[in-house]
Amino acid sequence: MQIDQRKAGILLNYISEAIKILTALIYTPVMLRLLGQSEYGLYQLVSSTVSYLSLLSLGFGSAYVRYHSRYQVKNDREGIARLNGMFLLVFSTMSAVCLICGGVMTANAQLVFGSGLTAAELAKAQKLMLILIVSMAITFPNSVFSCYVTAHEEFVFQKLLNVVQSLLNPFLTLPLLLLGYGSVAVVAVSALLTAASFVANIWFCVKRLNMRVSFRGLQFSLLRELWGFTFFIFLNEIINQINWSVDKFLLGRMTGTAAVAVYGIGGQINSLYIQMSTAVSNVFVPRVNRIVAESNDNTELTRLMTKVGRVQFLILALIVTGFTFFGQPFIRLWAGEGYEEAYWVALLLIIPVSVPLIQNLGIEIQRAKNMHRARSVVYACLAAGNVAVSIILIPRWGCIGAAAGTAIAMILGNGLFMNWYYHKKIGLNMIDFWKEIISFLPALFLVCLFGAIYGHCGKINGWLSLMASAALYTAVYAAVMWLLGLNKYERRLVGKLLSKLPGVKKEI
Repeated sequence: MQIDQRKAGILLNYISEAIKILTALIYTPVMLRLLGQSEYGLYQLVSSTVSYLSLLSLGFGSAYVRYHSRYQVKNDREGIARLNGMFLLVFSTMSAVCLICGGVMTANAQLVFGSGLTAAELAKAQKLMLILIVSMAITFPNSVFSCYVTAHEEFVFQKLLNVVQSLLNPFLTLPLLLLGYGSVAVVAVSALLTAASFVANIWFCVKRLNMRVSFRGLQFSLLRELWGFTFFIFLNEIINQINWSVDKFLLGRMTGTAAVAVYGIGGQINSLYIQMSTAVSNVFVPRVNRIVAESNDNTELTRLMTKVGRVQFLILALIVTGFTFFGQPFIRLWAGEGYEEAYWVALLLIIPVSVPLIQNLGIEIQRAKNMHRARSVVYACLAAGNVAVSIILIPRWGCIGAAAGTAIAMILGNGLFMNWYYHKKIGLNMIDFWKEIISFLPALFLVCLFGAIYGHCGKINGWLSLMASAALYTAVYAAVMWLLGLNKYERRLVGKLLSKLPGVKKEI
């Protein structure tokens, strides 16, 4: 049942991501035109600023699955109930602190955003902040129930919930945008869906998973151990916020909302790209924690990371090379005039982040082994460098300069340091890992050669020609990878997937 849940979870995750991509293709251009560049930039700026309140979780959410796995191995149901009680108390406290801090931020919005906003923009920003802060406060206690579902590997419910949210969001928001409610409608619908998700998670955990919560005999001494484990996760979350959100904040203060809007389009492409990578690795988190708790076998962990990494590379290489060749006409058709620089912003973000994305199961291995401290410290130094470089480059190159600062930090931290750390300190065989990834390069070279020639010779002047070009490129990519890139296991995996399609023979 666990294997079926895992496979179904991956499939549903990709369905959810496909819906998000289709939503972005259809919904974002409409939102851009209804809101205008200035208000869309304001929405992006406020969202990225409020997202810093998520740091109040202190990294505790990542610790739940690890400690739940410990009690699960011992079959200690009472220990799990006390763990649930303690986490609910901690996260409810964080929710209250979020509301207080958010209220202070809203009251002092002028200090937060500086002189980059007009008086009208500042007033609207305060409304957006209030709604987003309430939504953020709900996510804290919700994370306990969401993590409980993950720990029990009930991926079908979890991913179906994501699919429903992805479908409902544009259908509920667009009518309100057409009625003229603007960015307030966007964040209000998001907050409503967050609350609905919270209720659904509580119902599933209590009614279907028989989740028990005990506030008796709470081991608050465990908080010290938790803090020792989560502090560096918390530090890493600060770093992620700096790398992915500070650019918008700096652009808003130094240049205004128009540059934030352009960066936001490139950043949205990057966000979708990142989400596609985690669709596979997320469902293996409980398995990683179980391997570490039971045997801590580095050979088995390397084999799992390599297997997942190859699948992620196959998917991400198609996206990043396809965007390289067809991204400029896509941005022109999708976002419209005035967003041309978003292509370069997106490339500067997605190319460097590709290396950690095919290795993101390694992050869970580090956490399961409680060896994530060095990564956080090194990344903190690089994040500070990212801010400094962005401040220097923004006055000259605007949003492209901001993205360049993030790219440099990614290359140094994720590309160089982390591979050394995985190999030398964690005990994973990264030489074998990269041998398996590099084996794709001959096939990828041929695909890129085709894409470069086609991109140079072909004319894309509308959605129909763009979709036809993308379909042709995908078909060539699939054929070349099938013939030259995939190993026997991956061919067998694809064959099994194809055999389940209607009208396809089972012998495949």
